[in-house]
Amino acid sequence: MTLPSKKPNWRRRSTAPAPVAERVSAASPSPSASGSSSPDRGSVVQASLYRDGHKVSSPGTLAETFRQLREEPDGMAWIGLHRPSEAELLSLAAEFDLHELAVEDAMEAHQRPKLERYGDTLFVVLRAARYLDAQEEVDFGELHIFLGTDFLITVRHGAAPDLSAVRRRMEETPELLALGPEAVLYAILDAVVDGYAPVVAGVQNDIDEIETEVFRGDPEVSRRIYELSREMVEFQRATRPMVGMLHSLMAGFAKYGTDEELQRHLRDVADHVTHTSERVDGFRQALTEILTVNATLVTQQQNAEMRALAEAGFEQNEEIKKISSWAAILFAPTLVGTIYGMNFDHMPELHWVYGYPFAILLMAVVCSSLYVVFKKRDWL
Repeated sequence: MTLPSKKPNWRRRSTAPAPVAERVSAASPSPSASGSSSPDRGSVVQASLYRDGHKVSSPGTLAETFRQLREEPDGMAWIGLHRPSEAELLSLAAEFDLHELAVEDAMEAHQRPKLERYGDTLFVVLRAARYLDAQEEVDFGELHIFLGTDFLITVRHGAAPDLSAVRRRMEETPELLALGPEAVLYAILDAVVDGYAPVVAGVQNDIDEIETEVFRGDPEVSRRIYELSREMVEFQRATRPMVGMLHSLMAGFAKYGTDEELQRHLRDVADHVTHTSERVDGFRQALTEILTVNATLVTQQQNAEMRALAEAGFEQNEEIKKISSWAAILFAPTLVGTIYGMNFDHMPELHWVYGYPFAILLMAVVCSSLYVVFKKRDWL
């Protein structure tokens, strides 16, 4: 693990910035002063001081945390923040000598997962994830970690991960917490990676449902595939860089004398995140194949509908041919009968003795001729 040697205490500021301390204190009023706890209690979730793996105190303000840490040369401060203000981050930067680029990243969030060294401080960005059952979607959070020899600062953007559970776990295992900030970093990495497991299970269930919907012909399945594919892109961006980050940490084990037990724990986390990353890659490939199959099935369905329409049009055309043929056949005797039914005195063959039989014969000949013609053309 690429951690520096112990930072000398002379680099600390002798006093903490008072304006920030006043702000944090004002953001966390006592119940007696306000009558009830305010829903906005500032960005400091919890600040605790530890020595030899055991909690020494839980200061209420950043200024108090700074003061107590200066009085505990062998202590470790663990400060948890949620969406901190610029003033709070600048206060921490001044107290712990944090690099301005890392502080800027922590302010803006929306960073890719990474691990960077700034002098005596390690800066880690993680993307946590949780599966929302009700919405059937993945919610991503962002976590920034500043790691020194005697302090660890977490800056959380989003609901995940639940660092209170990590803190309880570490406090219940003082022998692990006594290993220092790098042990806390391991615990946070482990919590983030373990949080991926329910997401993987939820996505796998979604993909199974999508496969059923695809072959059932659900018209809304294409939209669901697209939305889940976008989530898998984000999930891939969260998990894939962590593989390289953990391998970078493991590469520094020998150089920085990382504890053997901690090495085993970190290797286990690396195995889990590698497995998760491979599963996510598989999900993206599966969704691509499902989308292709769905497009093929939709095309086949459209072709079948077009063929059915063509067949229906052909049958309709055949019926029209028959109707038109019989209409033409019946029109011939109607025409003859109409002409000779006009009752004019001077008409050819009007008084002819064989006029009536001739008219009947003419009608029959015309109708028969039309019938033969239409029959040869398969209109009848």
